[in-house]
Amino acid sequence: MTRKPTLPPDALRPLTADEDAVVRALPSVLYALPRAIDAQMQREQQLSNTEYLSLMYLSEAPDRQLRMHELASAIEMSLSGTTRIVNRLESEGFIKRLRCERDGRSWHASLTDAGLARLEEAWPTNLDAIRRHFLDHLKELDLKKLAAALRNVAT
Repeated sequence: MTRKPTLPPDALRPLTADEDAVVRALPSVLYALPRAIDAQMQREQQLSNTEYLSLMYLSEAPDRQLRMHELASAIEMSLSGTTRIVNRLESEGFIKRLRCERDGRSWHASLTDAGLARLEEAWPTNLDAIRRHFLDHLKELDLKKLAAALRNVAT
């Protein structure tokens, strides 16, 4: 079975060379960028980027805590993957889990003082990795417009 285009053939526009270059580069960026940041974080901090992001999102949350599903959504992981991350961070004393007082069934991840200190210690490495592997390559671009365009693509 052949799929028909959703637009009439006369409405289809081939990609320009620049558009094609962006579309072809995107999968590489989506694969390589997180790996590069994660490798630097692991090498210099012995902390994965996902672990760093977990600490960061918790530090920004009210009372430094989030429901587990909220944290999973923030770090864009499954609930089971987030549980593994939280288990590791909990074993290091950076996070503790608290039973939700309202329903007693769900759990919150809560950032400890040690976790906040660890986040502050790892922050310079994360900042350097983000600049080196991403932002330094965008110096000539209008970052406000780029951010708006990326948000539009994501929604």
